[in-house]
Amino acid sequence: MKDQSLSYDQEVLEFHAAEPPLLASTARGPVARLETAEPRPEIWFKRRVGVREALREVWAFRELIRALAERDLRTRYKQSVLGIAWVALAPIVLMLVFTLVFTNLGQVSTQGVPYPLFAFIGLVPWSFFSSSVMTGGTSLTMNTPLLNKLYCPREVFPLGSIVAAAVDATISTLVFAVLLAIEGRAPAREALYTPIFLLILVVFTVGVTVAISAAVVYVQDLRVALPLVVQLGLFATPIAYGAGVVATSTSGRVVYSALNPLVPVIDGLRRTVLLGEGPDWPSVLAGGSSALLLLAAGFVLFKRLETGLADLA
Repeated sequence: MKDQSLSYDQEVLEFHAAEPPLLASTARGPVARLETAEPRPEIWFKRRVGVREALREVWAFRELIRALAERDLRTRYKQSVLGIAWVALAPIVLMLVFTLVFTNLGQVSTQGVPYPLFAFIGLVPWSFFSSSVMTGGTSLTMNTPLLNKLYCPREVFPLGSIVAAAVDATISTLVFAVLLAIEGRAPAREALYTPIFLLILVVFTVGVTVAISAAVVYVQDLRVALPLVVQLGLFATPIAYGAGVVATSTSGRVVYSALNPLVPVIDGLRRTVLLGEGPDWPSVLAGGSSALLLLAAGFVLFKRLETGLADLA
């Protein structure tokens, strides 16, 4: 029995000797202190952001994006008297207000283009952007039950709002075509450059909307401040006036376009569709580059914050 007891005690001592020391005695006595040590590298958790995997997952849930967009459209207009006619009425009212104010009180140079066309062609991309940001920015907080019950890439919610805004923009474009017919004008041949401006618009809108949708969940004050910021953006964007009012030189337009990628979009549409001129390529490149950077930054920010969205929304 004595030999077995010694063997057991020896095994216990060897086991504790093999363990890493967690407590160490001090020189003043047997008081123990906990040694701080970093976690082992193999148990670290790193949030990896893969563009290809994220795009593949979003594409797999494309039907959910369509369903969310359809739900938003039905909810928005089914209880209203005018229904989907509000899509066309909102930019028309703004166009009439701008026409009344800026043709009587201000001297806005439109280079011979009727002011209603000049203003409306700027309102179409702005309405798409503002509607996407307003609805997509709060899409995560408005879909909290789905976030907690349904597995899906979280970016499908702001993307669904963007798709719904694209449907509204398509209807507004048809109204613009009617205005062209009323004014007896036809799009110039340079309108073939339009896909370039639409690409910049979509890239910029997706980047801003995705970033704001995640930030609103963590900072609730942004939800209150968002309408004010969008309203200020209406006057900071050359919709009621031309881009030349803010920046007259080439370098100034480049800086203006880099700060606000909507500038080369609206100015480019006016140049090509209404005036028959080529795009201002330095401004287009500056705005396109800025839009791509914002898209990348918005995507990374969203993925970094994605893990806590379901808990905080």
